[in-house]
Amino acid sequence: MGPTTGPSRLETAASRLKTALAALETAVARKLENDRQHAVVHKQVEALQADRSRLAEDLDRSADRVAGLESVNREVARRLDLTMDAIRGVLARYES
Repeated sequence: MGPTTGPSRLETAASRLKTALAALETAVARKLENDRQHAVVHKQVEALQADRSRLAEDLDRSADRVAGLESVNREVARRLDLTMDAIRGVLARYES
C-alpha cells in the first residue's frame, strides 16, 4: 500500500468513538441533573401538599369557630332584645 494522505480508518473510528463518548457523558450529566432537579421539585410539591393539608384543617377549624361565634352572637342579640323590651316595659309603666 502507498502512503496515506488522510487519517486511517482506525483513527477515524477512534475519533468518532471519542465524540460519541463525549456526547454520552454530556447526556448522562444532563440526565443526572434533571433527576436531581426532579427530586428537589418532588420534595417541594410534597411540602406544599403538607402545607395545603394543614391550611385546609386550619380553615375548617376557623369556619367551625366562626359558625359557633355567629350562633353565640345571635343568642346575645336575642337576649339583648328581650332585655331592652323588658326595660321599655318598666319605663312605660313609670311614665304612665
